[in-house]
Amino acid sequence: MEQEKLPNITLAIVLAILSYICCCFGGLPGAIIAGIAFFLIKNDEKKYIENPEGYSNYSQLKTAKILAIIGIVVGVVYFLFAAYNIYQIGGWEAYMEQVRVMTEQFEE
Repeated sequence: MEQEKLPNITLAIVLAILSYICCCFGGLPGAIIAGIAFFLIKNDEKKYIENPEGYSNYSQLKTAKILAIIGIVVGVVYFLFAAYNIYQIGGWEAYMEQVRVMTEQFEE
């Protein structure tokens, strides 16, 4: 029997790498994208467990899984860090006031 490749590995790797870039937008988008990649990986992992001899790219699955876990952790940590900073400033209203002041200074 010829070995096949697991179907969602390439997509999962791309999503996991994309999650690192999206972590810069508040953390949560990156964590969501990495979560989608992790879900795809789990589905492929179930397929591999059912028939290990039928698939050839299990090492890529492990790599994608590590990338997705790192993306989830970085996204959640960045989100918590951003939320903590807003809390330390004095809440959302104080944060928006500070953004307004900085915008006015930049415009001058």
